[in-house]
Amino acid sequence: MSAESVVYYLNRVPESDPNDQTEWLVTALGQYTGAELRELLYVAEEPGFFELMRGLFALPDESRAALQHFLETGHPPAMKAGVDAKGRLTIEHVTDEQRVKLLPGIAN
Repeated sequence: MSAESVVYYLNRVPESDPNDQTEWLVTALGQYTGAELRELLYVAEEPGFFELMRGLFALPDESRAALQHFLETGHPPAMKAGVDAKGRLTIEHVTDEQRVKLLPGIAN
């Protein structure tokens, strides 16, 4: 089952009976391991998770790929994000010195 079919059925419920919908959901979930499903459920509890995911997937392919590459190659706990006065999102790698300034209670 492709991501396109999942989105299609989320936006347009099949006209069949509820048993078919349950079968579709079980089939869709069957491609993941139990550990992956537990992780997804755990992460989905974070405030703003679904809004963040919708925003991420609304980005143009090139922008989404660049952001994904940045996050995959970096160390997310060592990143700092902010919005500047012009409304631009900035994400940067934080050095050890910057981390000590940001988290003095943890560093000591």
